[in-house]
Amino acid sequence: MIRVAAVGDIHVGEDVRGLYRNRLTGIADDADILLVAGDLTQHGTAEEGRMAADELRDIGVPVITVLGNHDYHSDAETEITKALQDAGITVLEGESTVIDCHGRRLGVAGAKGFGGGFAGRCGSDFGEPEMKAFIRHTKTTAARLGEALGALDADARVALTHYAPVKDTLNGEPLEIYPFLGSYLLAEVIDGAGIDLAVHGHAHRGVEKGITPGGIPVRNAALPVIERAYAVYCLGGPDDVECATDDTVGATA
Repeated sequence: MIRVAAVGDIHVGEDVRGLYRNRLTGIADDADILLVAGDLTQHGTAEEGRMAADELRDIGVPVITVLGNHDYHSDAETEITKALQDAGITVLEGESTVIDCHGRRLGVAGAKGFGGGFAGRCGSDFGEPEMKAFIRHTKTTAARLGEALGALDADARVALTHYAPVKDTLNGEPLEIYPFLGSYLLAEVIDGAGIDLAVHGHAHRGVEKGITPGGIPVRNAALPVIERAYAVYCLGGPDDVECATDDTVGATA
């Protein structure tokens, strides 16, 4: 059994420096890895990126992250990525990595993702250049995620994004902003790869649990949603195994 801790939207800034790190004490007793689903910073500055790196460095388990929209706000995403990597944190954007978890191989493919909406209520790359660019960015990031997932050779496979692949986990958010919270194109590539779990953040008012049209479990691990330092999801455990206070998914992993 592989124990995956996940969180998103920790929004590190000067006003909360050190607070999240204090909540990670003992994570190695609960989980084999920590996935961070974007929005590590409040305003996307390089300094906040260094603060986020300090929060997550040397916590006792490997840390894998994607960036979120907040991390792009100040055009310092390259500096933020470098600070995280210098702290030993893996940052994915259309890429994948494999981690050994007590003799089992966990594969994680990650991408920020983007908006666009969901089947029947979505945008299209038609009309003004700005609209075409919006949807084509979603198509590009979804395609890169799909390629990364397809290349994974592991016992269990997880997709990590910031934006949501399904609308299930957006329940509680205003319907008017659904197109800016995720895209069904992410779910299409997740289903196409037949993975074990998809983790995202971004939707602070959403709910934790959802599922893709193809039956893949989806978890919104945004900190305001899970209301704890991290949620833990077990991959490959028997149905009667509890994973801390969370759930067991991907029983065939």
